[in-house]
Amino acid sequence: MRSEEEVLNLQFYKGTDEYSDGDIEDELLAVVKENDSYEEFLKTRTEWPFLYHLSPIRENLLEWYDFNKEGTLLEIGSGCGAISGLFCSKVKRVVGIDLSKRRSLINMYKNKLYDNLEIYVGNFTDIEIEEKFDYVTLIGVLEYSCYYVGGEHAFTEMLERAKSFLKPGGTLIVAIENKFGLKYWAGAAEDHTGIPYDGISGYHNVDKVRTFSRAGLQKLLNDSGYGTTEFYYPIPDYKMPEQVYSDKRLPKRGSMKNTRVAYDQQRLAMFNEDQVYDELCDEGMFPFFANSFLVFAKE
Repeated sequence: MRSEEEVLNLQFYKGTDEYSDGDIEDELLAVVKENDSYEEFLKTRTEWPFLYHLSPIRENLLEWYDFNKEGTLLEIGSGCGAISGLFCSKVKRVVGIDLSKRRSLINMYKNKLYDNLEIYVGNFTDIEIEEKFDYVTLIGVLEYSCYYVGGEHAFTEMLERAKSFLKPGGTLIVAIENKFGLKYWAGAAEDHTGIPYDGISGYHNVDKVRTFSRAGLQKLLNDSGYGTTEFYYPIPDYKMPEQVYSDKRLPKRGSMKNTRVAYDQQRLAMFNEDQVYDELCDEGMFPFFANSFLVFAKE
């Protein structure tokens, strides 16, 4: 296994972790140091941070995607490395950026079998990288743009900064919740604020986090200089995807089963979402109400 100095680049780290799930990260670090597989561990410890960072289900999001094996990838917001290992197995070189040294250590140990991972610790806006990449990812990151770059146009600026790291013809990969996802109408709390109907009603209770509708996300990408986009729809969402649909292969009546699974929090169930999805599929409305988006964008 490579040393911490070989994997972590601390040149831009200011000595304070700016994002954390709390003390449970110490447990996460101990687990990834001592284990190469987490199947047995997850049978007894089902707290959301363990599932989110260690479950192999996370990799379903992009395990199917045909990456260029000789390509390079920049993972903005690499966190504890839930899918960093997938990227390492798919491309020649992976560079992660994360605000937290502790989370980056977890990433390093979780993916210790790979020798093609480098992690910059620090704020995305402070880190200087001249390298250009075939792929840049924003997986569960775009919604936090106000924390990274701030300002009135934080989201377009975040997308523009991401684009600046792409090689000509490179691909941006974005995964984010749909503010109008059916689960939010059915009683699920907004993922980031914990407040029911917060996103649907325009985020009146918070000014730092935003998710978008399909049309809203499309406009953001267009305004940021991305001319070509492909939308996909992870089910039940991008965090724990069991299926991934696309505009070329949308679900049909009967396709949507167990979409009410809630790993991260207790939730209300105001109606049977599977039955409503059947009606939406019949009416061609599924893309508007899908819980999450996975988008591939190019200039």
